[in-house]
Formats: sequence, structure tokens, C-alpha cells
Amino acid sequence: MSRPRKDPRAARAAHRVAGGTRPRFDLAATPAPTGRLRRDPRAEERLALVPGTARRRLDRAQRVPAAEAAPSAITAAIDAAPRLVVIAEPAYLVALVPDAPGGRLTPADRQLFGAARALADAGGGAVLALVERPGEEFGPAGADRVLALPVSGYDPEAKALALNAALAALDLRHVLFPESADGGDLARRLAALSGAPFFAAAESLSPKAVTRAAHGRRVEQRRAPPRLISLAPDAVAPHAGSRHEALPVAFAFPEPTGGGILSAEFIPADPAKVPLAEADFVVSAGNGVTDLATFRALVAALNATPGASRMLCDAGLMPRSAQVGASGTVLDARGYFALGIAGAPQHLQGVARCEHVIAVNTDLHAAMIERAGLAVVADAQLVMPALLRLLQDEARQPERQP
Repeated sequence: MSRPRKDPRAARAAHRVAGGTRPRFDLAATPAPTGRLRRDPRAEERLALVPGTARRRLDRAQRVPAAEAAPSAITAAIDAAPRLVVIAEPAYLVALVPDAPGGRLTPADRQLFGAARALADAGGGAVLALVERPGEEFGPAGADRVLALPVSGYDPEAKALALNAALAALDLRHVLFPESADGGDLARRLAALSGAPFFAAAESLSPKAVTRAAHGRRVEQRRAPPRLISLAPDAVAPHAGSRHEALPVAFAFPEPTGGGILSAEFIPADPAKVPLAEADFVVSAGNGVTDLATFRALVAALNATPGASRMLCDAGLMPRSAQVGASGTVLDARGYFALGIAGAPQHLQGVARCEHVIAVNTDLHAAMIERAGLAVVADAQLVMPALLRLLQDEARQPERQP
């Protein structure tokens, strides 16, 4: 069967608009019918769908009549709500104790949930989160059960006693801690109280083995996962699966026996004097910032620690201790605010571990703009005074009534 060849000149003439000194074409206009029907591949694919299958399958031979085809299972799965995983009768419990400062999970805490899920899912277990205050983050993070500890604030001795009681009464198979200042100290206190075997600063974890480097990283220590484990940062990926129910659990903790810390108060340090490696919120200036007086005023108003790019430090405009990057200081801050920084590879290495990044730059395609979770494409010289005025106006407003 011979098919007529398409004439591009005739097709172009069909779109030409009459009149005018210059030729104009309306490409949206529908050309005259040529007598040949066009195929609709999507309609053909819908007719070829095999009904009642969990995965998308096509029946090219049309063994299933199209008239009898029912809605496919894949369509129902797309329309359904996110799946909630419920473990009614777990075979065992894997507990974790996140730092969760202010009730907010840190990246290390989320990695802890990923490790606990790997240990629990291997044999039909459930994950129990032992926290100071329950929150909405624990279900999506991977917790099946949540148990509130009867301790608030800084009291590691009382918290270790409460964890020791839960460890004995609930018959926990594993208890995981982050290898942080608070988590590592609490794990060692619990190991001393309970006498349970403890593996510190694990760098990899699976249901069969836990490992860490030793002797200048020349030797790898490996063993089966013990009862108490603390995880080094980035040892395990966070849980990225379905949401779990995070069911509250009731447990009768023993009454405190007295003694210990009666009261504790955290005294915040001056952020301007905190080393960059220990800073929680850093505001940095780059080559796009020339008004350093306004920059320093903005840093003070935001209660942040000042930082800078290498170009400003090389020019002597900022101290070398303020340099952020691979050749300066690698940050572990919760927030990073970059003003007028394009984002050289060495600088991006310095902010790789920052949880939230905000960038202000005139170049839409700058590397720092791509790295940022919130980007403002504008001149930093204009953004700084505008933001400073907003902060000053907010400070002048009277305190809102509850």
C-alpha cells in the first residue's frame, strides 16, 4: 500500500495568514483534513492495559477484550493515600534514643531511625523511640512505638536510670544512640549501669554485622550487633519508606531515688565568638557584599555567627578564622545564609553538612543558588538593608497578647 508523501511547502502554506506586507503564519491553526487519521498511542496503550495486576502490564495481542477491561490496580494505587505501616504484634523491639533538641530531629537522629528500621525489618520487629517529648516527626521517620521518658532538660543520670529500667522490663534487643556529645555520654552511662555489651561509634550497621575503623584506620573491627550501639554520623541512610504509626506506649518508670542534678540551665554563648565548626547558624558574605558594616549589623540582628568566602578573607576584609570551605572551616550548622556567594566547589564542600541553606545572588544559575533550599535572586546589597529594617520593625512592635 503506497502512502502519499507529505509536502512541507503545502503544509506551511496552509498556516499562512492572508494580508500584510510580510508573510505571517499561524502555527496553532488546524490545517485542512488530508483524509488520513492520526494515531493516538496513549489511547492504544490504555486499551492494551491488563486489568487486575499490581504492576503496569500491556497486552499487545489484545487477549483481554477492551470492553471488559476494569480499572487497573496501578491507577488505584496512585489515587490512594500514602500507606501507613502498622505492626500489631512485633517479634521484638529495637529502641533508639535520639538527641532531638527542642523536639526536632537532627540529620543524625534520622539516620538513627534508618539503622533501627534495618535491624527491626530483618525479623519482623518494631522500632521504639525513647524521647523526652512525642512529636509528629517520629511516624514519618520510621517509629512504630513512642515512649516518653520521665526526664526533661539536662539530667543524664536520671535519663540513664530510666533507660536502664526500660531496657530490663521491655526486653529490648538493641538500643541505638547517636555518637554525639549527649548521645555518646548517655550510651556509656547505660552500658555501665546495665553491664550490656556496647559498640561505640559504629561506621556501618546491618542485621549481621557492625563495623568501625581502628588503629589509624588500618584495621576494621567487626562483630555481630550487640545490645547497645552508638552510630557515627553518616553511617546509615535515613528511613525513606512508608510512614509508621508511632503508637504511644505506656510504661511505669520507677520513682527517682533522689540526688543527682536538681536543676540545670543552658546559658547560650555569644554567637559572634563561637567557632565556625561549632556554630548553629552562620551568615556569610561573599564577593557580592561591599557594605560590611551593614553585613555585621545584620549578623548581630539575626543572632548568628559571621562567616565569609575565601575571596573576602584573601583581601583582608574578613579574618581568616571566618573562612568557610574546604580550605577554611567545614560547617556542621543547622542553618547557613549565603550573601553574594557564587558557590565555588571548595565553598560548597564547606556547607555540605548544613541542614538548611539560604542564598542571595544576582545569578540565577549560580552553584550556591542550586544548592540552597531557599534562594533569592537579587542584589545582596539591597537585600541586607531591607531585611535589617524588617528585623528592626519587628523588634519595635509591642509583645503580642496570647
